[in-house]
Amino acid sequence: MAAADAGFDIADTEYADTVARVLAEEIGRGEGANFVIHRTLRATVQGSPLVAALAALRRLLLRERGAYWTFVVHTGTRILVGASPERHVSVDDGLVMMNPISGTFRHGGTADRAGLLRFLTDPKEVDELYMVLDEELKMMATVAERGGQVVGPYLKEMSHLTHTEYLLAGRGCLDVRAVLRETMFAPTVTGSPMENACRVIARHETSGRRYYAGVLALLGRDDAGRQTLDAPILIRTAEISPAGELRVPVGATLVRHSTPESEVAETHAKAAGVLAALGLRPDAPDPGPGPAPRLADDPQVRAALAARNAPLARFWLDQRPPGALALPGLAGRRALIVDGEDTFTGMLAHQLRALGLTVELTPWHRPTPDDGYDLVVVGPGPGDPRVVDRPKMAALRTLLAGRLAAGAPTLAVCLGHQLLAGLLGLPLHRRDVPYQGLQRDVTVFGATRRVGFYSTFTALADADRVATAYGPVELSRDPVDRAVHALRGPGFAGVQFHPESVLSRDGLTVLADLLGHLLSVPLSRSPAAARPAPAGLAQGPADRA
Repeated sequence: MAAADAGFDIADTEYADTVARVLAEEIGRGEGANFVIHRTLRATVQGSPLVAALAALRRLLLRERGAYWTFVVHTGTRILVGASPERHVSVDDGLVMMNPISGTFRHGGTADRAGLLRFLTDPKEVDELYMVLDEELKMMATVAERGGQVVGPYLKEMSHLTHTEYLLAGRGCLDVRAVLRETMFAPTVTGSPMENACRVIARHETSGRRYYAGVLALLGRDDAGRQTLDAPILIRTAEISPAGELRVPVGATLVRHSTPESEVAETHAKAAGVLAALGLRPDAPDPGPGPAPRLADDPQVRAALAARNAPLARFWLDQRPPGALALPGLAGRRALIVDGEDTFTGMLAHQLRALGLTVELTPWHRPTPDDGYDLVVVGPGPGDPRVVDRPKMAALRTLLAGRLAAGAPTLAVCLGHQLLAGLLGLPLHRRDVPYQGLQRDVTVFGATRRVGFYSTFTALADADRVATAYGPVELSRDPVDRAVHALRGPGFAGVQFHPESVLSRDGLTVLADLLGHLLSVPLSRSPAAARPAPAGLAQGPADRA
């Protein structure tokens, strides 16, 4: 097999410029926490495209390790050949699983232990995986009855690079086609929050993605007639036309720590495996017969991986039997969550249900009467809260103003908190450095809490108490930069951070305390969620044979 005229459609310098613009204009302005921008290597296959694809498949099977699927698909008019490392979603016997993969250690051939250990503690790589973990937990909140349980993290060792990954597991009863629809597309290949990530991609990518970041899906039934689904993400994949036109699309995940030069290098590394199989790059060293040695078995590597879970919320890592976390005084109470275009609200709904509330979700643009609920939660979403004439901002401000005027119990999260603060007369400020995917210890009404932030804007205040048209308001704020982390007044409260995030180790405790304030109910104990993983859920990476 031979190929010629290989080169990226977007030059390294141009791609680096795009990365810099996304960091400044999108992440820097509060449009989201992370985004994936792709480019495509193009070449011409000389000879039969099908023969070339089959030859590439053979080399991938022999040389590429760690793939979830190694495959060739021939539609009659198009050929796809690749070795995808990432399960998008699977369903087997009612068990739904997803597999967020992010963080890339580039090593060419054999990875060195010292370099891997540095990679495992690199804040940029750690944050990158945490953010896609949060984003796929949002999806699991939709397709699994009680949301997803986090298992891992693990290493995904491949021929030219190594990734870090988690598995997410939960029980569900949706039709597998609905599961596939509700989980499209993976945040690991788009960004978060999902709706705005698609807008950012449309603004900054110069061509369509075609099959890149889509899925292959194998649908079927097991021996008992139950639906099954197995769907890998179409990455590390080459597309070949009947005329021999070859396309290998790759992308890099951009977060607040990213540098343009590093992301350029990441796209080269991600393309290397399939390009080597096509004869366009040097092969990795032959692993030889028998299983290859795994750095994941090294005790220090295992310890470094395990340490990543120490700061995370146990709510998402542990088993949650129904009723185990319910608090007295909340049974029978009804809550309405208004979604501001960030499906963190699905995770928030699971936490409120676990505490004992009955919860409904509605998008901001759907007229929904808010009377008849014991609590309304105005949720997070992208955008500049200072631009109050935009339809979403105007609608959420109107809802909040009505609740404040009526004295009706209201909780506001992130964007909702910013809009609430604005209505209370506090100035809103764009941070010089975005708080996207940032975990911090902050003081919340006298107690130190570890919580996760996804924001670019914040309210500011010079005092811990302010008088407003809606009564006195107590503020928890940073003593240095005056940023307001939380506020509460008669019948309302707001938090700038995300108590539902996996980054919010103390998020459930914060929620319980706020509910006690808003609903005037006795909460006799703090919620505890430290339980072992349930029997029947994976304790290690699933068999990928």
